[in-house]
Amino acid sequence: MPLFNLSTNVKLDEAQIASLFPELVSCIAKNIGKPEYEVMIVLKESVSIVFSGSTEAAAYGELVSVGAGYLTPDANQKITSGLAELLEAKLNIPKIRFFLKFFDSPGSMFGWNGNVMA
Repeated sequence: MPLFNLSTNVKLDEAQIASLFPELVSCIAKNIGKPEYEVMIVLKESVSIVFSGSTEAAAYGELVSVGAGYLTPDANQKITSGLAELLEAKLNIPKIRFFLKFFDSPGSMFGWNGNVMA
């Protein structure tokens, strides 16, 4: 169950958010090898971000994979490239102003549906 947290200093309207979610889900699901219904996205827009000394459009993301082995170097490259292209096209965030961190975590570190995931 992948979880993608995305923070950006770009102000988004409801239409932008609605069109962005399916593309984020698709990019992550296809490159991590999980079905789309397992992907969770948390989006925080209009947050204060200074990157490289500038407050121009930027974004920071964290992708958590529950269950070891899904975040391979190849998958990480495809995800990074896909998300950077998507954010540049949809939100005008230059690729150089997007930073992404990956977390590969065992299921025992997450609770869901009233249980710890195995």
